[in-house]
Amino acid sequence: MNQERVFKVLLGPHISEKATVLAESKKQFVFKVATDATKLEIKKAVEALFEVKVARVTTLNVQGKTKRTARGLGKRNDWKKAYVALQAGQDLDFASSAE
Repeated sequence: MNQERVFKVLLGPHISEKATVLAESKKQFVFKVATDATKLEIKKAVEALFEVKVARVTTLNVQGKTKRTARGLGKRNDWKKAYVALQAGQDLDFASSAE
């Protein structure tokens, strides 16, 4: 996988209360990913970008909410998130990998 695709697959970390609990207890991290990304692409992108070993990847398609606007009903975009579990002894540090 080329370097350009790595940055297109991973859009950023998904920060929530559930994601924080998973990161602390089970070493699972949650990412917003491209809607066309496969589990293998996500695994390779995380391993290349953060230099860790990934045990498994679980993906989830999130449906966009319907919202009321001044012009009637609107819909937020659908997006995809990935739960990335690391192998034993591995840890992910967002601060040091941004350099």
